[in-house]
Amino acid sequence: MEKNEFFDHLAERMISYGAYKARVIPVSDVETDESFRRLCEQNVCGNYGRNWACPPDAGGITELIAELRSYGYILVWQTVGELEDSYDFEGMVEAGKLHTRTINEARAFCPGEPFSRYLCLGAGGCSVCEVCAKRTGEPCRHPDLMTPSLETYGVNVSKLAPAAGMKYINGQNTVTYFAAVLFDL
Repeated sequence: MEKNEFFDHLAERMISYGAYKARVIPVSDVETDESFRRLCEQNVCGNYGRNWACPPDAGGITELIAELRSYGYILVWQTVGELEDSYDFEGMVEAGKLHTRTINEARAFCPGEPFSRYLCLGAGGCSVCEVCAKRTGEPCRHPDLMTPSLETYGVNVSKLAPAAGMKYINGQNTVTYFAAVLFDL
């Protein structure tokens, strides 16, 4: 299978798992921004220092961006949830659950692909465990399954979306989540 055909296969696979859109692009097309670390430090999501996959425990932003840049390709996908209105918290949670399932599916199929190495990145803090071991003062229970966010690695998702041929916002009364797999062949 030639490279572009393989990339299309990966994207179609993610769509079969519930992604709205998916595409493989070169990592060189990914825009990063170190200022995302300052957003994390503001702790809007409540995970700063409380999730092993989030800052400050995930590592320094410069090192994480360098790690991201060391990969050749990125499989990007989005899930889009329909909401009754902008206050539909239950709809956001359901869309988040679907998104997490797509990440789990990607994590499950990656070992069977011809990747020389790969790294799964999600949205928000890692949610492999119901309660992160960081919150209970324990080491990570599943370091092999840990899923840091795209933002932890400094990815500007609002620029990643158009680079991958996607919209960052998919219309009124929707919620959109992004995830990715960095990989080398």
